[in-house]
Amino acid sequence: MPDPIALVPLPRSVIWSEGTWDTAEPWEGLTVGLSDELPLAEYTLSISPRGAALTAGSEAALADGRNTFAQIVTGAGSAIPCVTISDRPAFAWRGLHLDVARHFLPLEDIESFIDAMALHRLNVLHLHLTDDQGWRVEIKGYPRLTEVGAWREQTLIGPMRGEEEGWEFDGVRHGGSYTQQELRDLVEYARTRGVMIVPEIDLPGHMQAAIASYPQLGTVPERQLGVREVWGISDHVLGLNDEVFMFLRDVLGQVCDIFPAPYVHIGGDEVPLTEWEQSTQARNRVNEWGLTRISELRGYVTRFAAEVLAEHGRRAIAWDEVLETHPPDDVVVMNWREDAGVEEATSRGFRTIVSTSDHLYLDHYQATGADEPLAIGGLTTLEDVYTAELLPADLDESQRSLILGVQAQLWTEYMPTAAAAQYMAFPRLCAVAERAWGSPTQSFEEFRERLAGHLPRLDAFGLRYRPLD
Repeated sequence: MPDPIALVPLPRSVIWSEGTWDTAEPWEGLTVGLSDELPLAEYTLSISPRGAALTAGSEAALADGRNTFAQIVTGAGSAIPCVTISDRPAFAWRGLHLDVARHFLPLEDIESFIDAMALHRLNVLHLHLTDDQGWRVEIKGYPRLTEVGAWREQTLIGPMRGEEEGWEFDGVRHGGSYTQQELRDLVEYARTRGVMIVPEIDLPGHMQAAIASYPQLGTVPERQLGVREVWGISDHVLGLNDEVFMFLRDVLGQVCDIFPAPYVHIGGDEVPLTEWEQSTQARNRVNEWGLTRISELRGYVTRFAAEVLAEHGRRAIAWDEVLETHPPDDVVVMNWREDAGVEEATSRGFRTIVSTSDHLYLDHYQATGADEPLAIGGLTTLEDVYTAELLPADLDESQRSLILGVQAQLWTEYMPTAAAAQYMAFPRLCAVAERAWGSPTQSFEEFRERLAGHLPRLDAFGLRYRPLD
């Protein structure tokens, strides 16, 4: 039997046949087709000395098969063993969260990430478009969001330790934004590679860039803020006047027009109550809306956003803080804070995406040592990603059926360039891809050996990555 090709993710069913395909010889090409006899998520790929054939149960499975073929061919050398692969993913959602709000990335750099995702059969790009440090999407009727909110005067480049007077900044104006047409073109670029883009508009917290653009959106309309230059959690949240809700309706409506995905992420995380607790308007809204506590305002805003999305035929996704409110029954929970959140969300009947920070946050350090680039904190090694128990062991079958998928998070506070982001993503994202696909888990040593054979593919795509220890 020929030496196996290092495939990441590892297929469940691989049959090797005699012979190789010599890439220097003419061949009949890759033929593709759909089959009603295959399950919707399954594909079969056969490579012979004369050509290759791909059959799938759906367009999504066809994309997975095409990406498998590309993975085999990329960086494989002059000859490829003949092989038949029958495979399907364990999870429908195999995602990567990319934060372009903290550091703006040009479109070509996002396209490179999409190409890398396709190579690893990751099929959802969660694009974090807005935050305290930058607003990146054009919204018609609100030009200051990109004229003002997309730019900050400087950026924190050192750790946030000790007194603020000792923090280090770069003194360089940073920013950028995407037009609606550019994002539509990006959606199409991703679609042809089997990747769906899900946008995020984080609300009602993480909104300082929007409030800096339009002070009337804040709790103190006469106060002029700047776009946030440091990390952490801003106390500045959306106000509760009618203009704010009109703004949210306009923004979410236009986002739905840009992105055809059935989901829109609405954030909902890290919402300080300080400003609302000090606001007469907020207390009046509590009474007006029949609420009992200031904290319930978070749930009210979340439900409003979800209703707007529903009017556009979309479903809301929110970070797991949404469980502390009274969320809509159909909201999808993205768990990030702790493993117990998966159990809570599924026990309450919510579809859930596993994104736990302990195992799936790629902004953590990859190793200890002074030569590692500055990170936000934490330590998540390649072995941690590959060996961690992503699902609580005590989930019953009904709860497991509510797990929509797995997603890695790439927050870019300390990643000012695409090269820096790629270095933090890879090779850990290769392990995430294998886990998200649901490949049979082997020992870490066996995975690492296969990964070493896979790295030439990353080289062929021009991706930067942390070398294996």
